[in-house]
Amino acid sequence: MQKKLSIKDLNKFFHNKKVLITGHTGFKGIWLSIILQNFGAKVYGFSLKEPSRINNLKLFNLEKKIDTCYGDIVNKELFFKYSKKVRPDILFHLAAQPLVKESYANPYDTFKTNVMGMLNVLEYAKTSESLKSIVLITSDKCYKNKELSSGYTENNELGGDDPYSASKAAAEILFSSYNKSFFKRKKIGIATARAGNVIGGGDWCNDRIIPDTIKSIIDKKKLIIRSPNSVRPWQHVLEPLSGYIKLSFYLYHYKKHKFSGSWNFGPNLEKKVTVLKLISLVFKNLDIKKNFIIQKNKQIKETLILRLNCSKAKQQLNWKRLWNTSMSIKKTSEWYKIFLEKKNILQITKNQINDYFKDGI
Repeated sequence: MQKKLSIKDLNKFFHNKKVLITGHTGFKGIWLSIILQNFGAKVYGFSLKEPSRINNLKLFNLEKKIDTCYGDIVNKELFFKYSKKVRPDILFHLAAQPLVKESYANPYDTFKTNVMGMLNVLEYAKTSESLKSIVLITSDKCYKNKELSSGYTENNELGGDDPYSASKAAAEILFSSYNKSFFKRKKIGIATARAGNVIGGGDWCNDRIIPDTIKSIIDKKKLIIRSPNSVRPWQHVLEPLSGYIKLSFYLYHYKKHKFSGSWNFGPNLEKKVTVLKLISLVFKNLDIKKNFIIQKNKQIKETLILRLNCSKAKQQLNWKRLWNTSMSIKKTSEWYKIFLEKKNILQITKNQINDYFKDGI
C-alpha cells in the first residue's frame, strides 16, 4: 500500500510541471484545472468550444489563466501540433462524448470522439519524449451489463449495449492493446480510470439529473425524470479527481508498469440512493419545493444497478472516498445555491477543494 499524499507532497510534485488536460472546459476538466493550478502546475488545455449556454472558463474566471487550444480531439494534426508545442510532463485525457442519450442520436460521432480521440492521444504519447505520466478517463459503463450488486472489478468483462457504453469499452480495448504493444518498452506510466456517476458544481450537460434539476429551476419549468428507481454510484467530482491525481503521481514516480493498467474509482457499496431520492435531497438542501414529471423512455435501455468494486485502488494506491453520498449531495447543492444567488463561484469551488484536500489524499 502506498503512502497518503499530503498537501506538501502534492505542491512539491506538481510545482511547475506542465500538465495537458484534454476536455478541460468540461465538468471534471474545469475542477481538475483549478486543483492542479492550486498545486502549482502549469495547466494547458485542449478542448472544443463549450456548446452549453454557460461557459465554464468564463464562469470560473479562468479565460486568461489557462493556455487553451480550441479544437476537436479527433483532429490529429491540430492536437499533435499543440501537444508538441506544450511538451507536457503529465497528460489527463478527459475529452469525450459523455452522454448515453446523445449516443443514440449520434452514434457515429460518439464512436469517432471516444475511440479515435483515445487513439490520437495514444499515438502522441507513443512518440512523446516529455511525457512521463498519462491518465486516460473512460467510464464505469465500459463493463458488460450484468447488474452485479457486488460491483465490477477491473478484470470483469467489457461490453456495452448502448453506443456510449460500447464506445468506452472499445476505448479500453484500444488502450490495452497499445499498453501491451508499445508502452511496456517506454518509460511512461499510463493507465485508464473508470469512475461512476459524478455530481458537483459546474456540470451543465443535458440529460444529467442534477444539471437538469438546476436548469428546471432557472427556466421555471417542471423537471422530467426518466429513471426514478435507478441506483447509481453517486460521488462528488473531487472523489475520482483525487484518484486520478494520486494515480498520476505514482505513474510518474515509481515502477511505472506496476501502476499502468486500469483502475476503478467509485463510492463504497453503501445504502442505495435512487434518482428520486437524489432529487429530493437536492431540493431539500436548496430549500425549494418543486414538482416533477416521471416520463420513462422505453427506447433507451438503462442499467438499474451500476456499482464499482474499488478494492484495487484502496489496497494499492491507498485511495479512499472522503465524502459519503449525503455530504456529496450537500456540497453539490451548496455550490448551485451560490450560483443561483449569483455569488462568487470560483471562491466556493476553491473552498470545497481546500476542504477536501486539507488532510491529504
